[in-house]
Amino acid sequence: MKVLSRIYIPLVFVLLYMPIIIVILFSFNEAGSMSHFEGVSLKWYVELFEDETALKALGNSLNLAITSSLIATVIGTLAAFGINKMRSRWLSGAIRSITNIPMMNPDIVTGVSMMLVFVAAISIPFLNLKFGHTTMLIAHTTFSLPYVILSVLPRFQQMDKSLSEAALDLGCSPAKAFFKVELPLVIPGVLSGLLLGFTLSLDDFVISHFVSSPDYQTLPLYIYNQTAHQVKYSMYALCALMVFAILALLFVVNFAGTIGNSKKAKMHRVR
Repeated sequence: MKVLSRIYIPLVFVLLYMPIIIVILFSFNEAGSMSHFEGVSLKWYVELFEDETALKALGNSLNLAITSSLIATVIGTLAAFGINKMRSRWLSGAIRSITNIPMMNPDIVTGVSMMLVFVAAISIPFLNLKFGHTTMLIAHTTFSLPYVILSVLPRFQQMDKSLSEAALDLGCSPAKAFFKVELPLVIPGVLSGLLLGFTLSLDDFVISHFVSSPDYQTLPLYIYNQTAHQVKYSMYALCALMVFAILALLFVVNFAGTIGNSKKAKMHRVR
């Protein structure tokens, strides 16, 4: 068993990270070929920053991911708060089950369903709705919501209810008790939901494919459209930059978590 574990773990890491390492290495390949490596060059990075269409698609993706994740986080946090406050266990259980359905649905089913809803909404004159940024924002916010609720709701359920009751007894209004007492305690879940919604939106292709328009493309759609001809080598450079950005974000999150844990440890020692 020890021999198998020594083989299995490296094999898993190779399968997970070898494709990423290959993309990063060949993003510096001057030859512009996946068959041989000639020399290290920043040629494809320069070409990337000269590609206005790719940069516009990247900007659209970031704008959409940030906006939709923020909206989904606000709505999802309030929804989790409301579900937690429900007195009927049957009703709260039913709502939790309903919110889990979008996560279990295949993306293509969700994409087609939303496309049909938007087609019906476009036929209503006073809505003035068109396929593009608005429809994609609604779609991305919608499929991010269940993940935010799933991240925040357990935090509300684990929270000591006597804290909010004490705040109310001391004269706080329900709204003030929520913002001063309850919300700070569930912030880790809120941040987890925010990051999860941002990642899902940035990565989404299937649902975006059904609700987008030709004049508004996200990065996944832009890369997919290139596969009909030939993927530019500058896309390897873009993928490498995204990997570096994610690694930097992970380092920051882990560093902040380490500082927070050390502060808590010091406070416990003082007490």
